[in-house]
Amino acid sequence: MRMALYGASTEYVLHSLLWLVDHPGPVSSLDLAELQGIPAAFMAKQLPKLEKAGILAASEGLRGGYRLARPPAQISVLDVVDSAEGRKSLFNCQEIRGRCVLFDDTPPQWATKGVCSIHAAMLRAEQTMREELARTSLADLAASVRDKAAPAFLGEAQGWLENRVQTRRTSRVRQRRNPDTV
Repeated sequence: MRMALYGASTEYVLHSLLWLVDHPGPVSSLDLAELQGIPAAFMAKQLPKLEKAGILAASEGLRGGYRLARPPAQISVLDVVDSAEGRKSLFNCQEIRGRCVLFDDTPPQWATKGVCSIHAAMLRAEQTMREELARTSLADLAASVRDKAAPAFLGEAQGWLENRVQTRRTSRVRQRRNPDTV
């Protein structure tokens, strides 16, 4: 079994943000979750992290929800990953280089001097990965999706989101007019 550095939070949040790139109005976390088959409670917990990081802006009310707080070209994948998951290290060095049985519990200075060469290689790999994630914007990801997806699908998805806003607004208006209706 392989262990992922980044988990479902990153995947769910990035996919959700892609729907907001071309959608001008706010979208509820519930609608984003339902659209993608993601647990609603999970999404409701993740999106406030992005709001706190300045990636999303939230609004309340009948047409409330989340929208991008900045243009998608100004939101890097790294911004999103660090907001959703927290900054994680690729490698956690255990300093086993000093535990060799031949050292008799007292490793010589040469064995533990400086950064472990394995740890140094992992730090370079992590830096390269972070640079790539910083270079890739939400706009880049959205353009890739637009190039890949059928235009009709993207239009249907935007229509679905807009319909949800209208349905929510109409349902709440009806509930206020007739409080006995469930």
